[in-house]
Amino acid sequence: MREAVVSSGALALSCLISYWAVTSLLARFYSPARSDDLLGGMWAVISTVFVFRHSYEQSMAAALSRMAATSVSFVLCLAYLLVLPFSAWGMALLIGAGALAVTLAGRPGDAMTTGITTAVVMVLAALHPHDDWREPILRFADTLAGVAIGVAAAWILLRMLGLGGAPAAGAPPADQGG
Repeated sequence: MREAVVSSGALALSCLISYWAVTSLLARFYSPARSDDLLGGMWAVISTVFVFRHSYEQSMAAALSRMAATSVSFVLCLAYLLVLPFSAWGMALLIGAGALAVTLAGRPGDAMTTGITTAVVMVLAALHPHDDWREPILRFADTLAGVAIGVAAAWILLRMLGLGGAPAAGAPPADQGG
């Protein structure tokens, strides 16, 4: 019970830090609008939740999955938006191309995240047609921040609790049996 409470609290705190980092710190570098900063904060929180797991190995695997899917989406959306404006057909084509790319790369489990990321980026491009090509870059930065904070928070928490890796200083190894 104690571990569940501490883990839940750490997740909440790491999400707060992700949100703050993107809406306050990253927004200082480039902020087209306050609404975009808030959306970026939400996207960072989603990434933090996605990678915050019960072992460091699980967190790193989730981080790799999230960044692989986001990278594929980033490349496809940026290439598309540098040439063409948003269209529903274009979005559908990119979702299919992304699913195919990650599947052929041996990561079929990343197709869902690639598709979700592509849909978000493309719809945001439709909302900001003047600077639509910037959306993949902004969402990549938001994702990277959220992933980094989520992995760091999981690592710190697991070290403190003596779970998912080396035990905390002075703590007995935790029972990790299945």
